[in-house]
Amino acid sequence: MKKTLVSHSAAQTEQIGELLAALLHRGDVVAFFGGLGAGKTAFVRGLARGLGVAGSVSSPTFSIVNVYPGSPMLCHFDMYRIDGWDDLCTTGFFDYAEDDAVLAVEWSENIEAVLPEHSIFVTIEPGETQTQRIITLEGDERLENFGD
Repeated sequence: MKKTLVSHSAAQTEQIGELLAALLHRGDVVAFFGGLGAGKTAFVRGLARGLGVAGSVSSPTFSIVNVYPGSPMLCHFDMYRIDGWDDLCTTGFFDYAEDDAVLAVEWSENIEAVLPEHSIFVTIEPGETQTQRIITLEGDERLENFGD
């Protein structure tokens, strides 16, 4: 299943993330692909809001993972600096995956080989204007009516 949406602002990107949260279950992995400044963290902010996370959500660039209590818990990873199996194991990725949390993984291209088959893949690319983003969601059949 594949859906492509156009966002015209960071706020709209957050709204798309919030809508996706309504489809998620414990144990789901949302794998993000896109360059620096694409809007991955904005999308995760919306996801967090949709999962009932209170407070601010920021990029885990330096901490590697930010954990937010919600229903379910949200574990937000930044895999930009992950280079190999040993690095990945130190992030706690596999431990959090077993905690029935939702995992939001930025820079998924760095760990693509270990992402679960049932992951929802989100690619964010620049659009025609500085604020426009082309957001492509792929994976689970739950996406069939998403954005319609």
